[in-house]
Amino acid sequence: MPAAVPPPRGPIDPLSVGAVAVAIAAVSSSAPLIAFAAAPALATAFWRNFLAVGVLGPVALLRRRAELTALTRGTGRRDAGYCALAGLALAAHFATWMPSAKLTSVAAATALVVTQPVWQGLIALGQGRRLPPLGWIGIGLAVAGAVWAVGADFGVSGRAVAGDLLAVAGGMAAAVYTALGERARSTISTLGYTTICYGVCAAALLVVCLAGGVRLGGYTASTWLAVLGLVVGAQLLGHSMFNYALRRISATTISVLFLLEAPGAALIAWAWLGQVPRAAALPGLVLLLAGVAVVLHGEARSGRRAGPEVAPEPPPAAPEAAPAATSGPRISRRYSRWWRRGRP
Repeated sequence: MPAAVPPPRGPIDPLSVGAVAVAIAAVSSSAPLIAFAAAPALATAFWRNFLAVGVLGPVALLRRRAELTALTRGTGRRDAGYCALAGLALAAHFATWMPSAKLTSVAAATALVVTQPVWQGLIALGQGRRLPPLGWIGIGLAVAGAVWAVGADFGVSGRAVAGDLLAVAGGMAAAVYTALGERARSTISTLGYTTICYGVCAAALLVVCLAGGVRLGGYTASTWLAVLGLVVGAQLLGHSMFNYALRRISATTISVLFLLEAPGAALIAWAWLGQVPRAAALPGLVLLLAGVAVVLHGEARSGRRAGPEVAPEPPPAAPEAAPAATSGPRISRRYSRWWRRGRP
């Protein structure tokens, strides 16, 4: 499969900006709902994807049947492959980061998973795209702010080290998921992409849950309501809106915007669960917001320098051949006169 290099994007439109704003608000509800739900994390991840496919699948079959059929033959199989790989990467993200919080502290797991923008930048470099210097500065500020905000404490026991490594793997998987989604969304609609991606993710997580003996039912009514809240909020309005925006906004910028989930979740947890943010975390949140602003400013500057795409000018028409007697070299003119006079 060729390198997943997306084609050039058009300018960022207000609809993409609005989609990102909705997505940030929606994914911010994820952590509080997971904390509230009395269900295993992997089971919650499975149900949020499975139920999302149950909502999106029938709509996709009605409205995108031709597109889904085209993905089963010819060059469409390559695009379908990107969707499937993105689903596997999303499943890997859920399957690594969520258990990491059980092995190490939640603060350390969160701090390590938000290194996603760093891996996203390295993926962009591997694809041959140059990240603006402001982008790297913003990524550094945002990651440092997120680490500060969560007050990461890295464990020294073997169990904690394993959790730390799983959290880093979760950040890498999230970066791969976003990069593959960026490539798939260049040719596939949001509805078609999310249906395939979430379906593959749900199938992979189901295998993991069955193999690990994770309990998939028997929850209280309040837990099922929390799961439904995750489906409607974090999955359908969160990830899906980010996937929609990938057509206009780079995967690197999207991964940085994901960091805004941290302050959003803190505000929701404060208002709903009574978890008051630590005063020491506030400077980190400010640093995180500053980093996001720098990344967005760097991408905007790069877009202005690139300017609008202009169709290449057609090649100049070949000049008409001039008579040999007037346009050719001297020997040609002599040959022409000799020919008109007649050969000896």
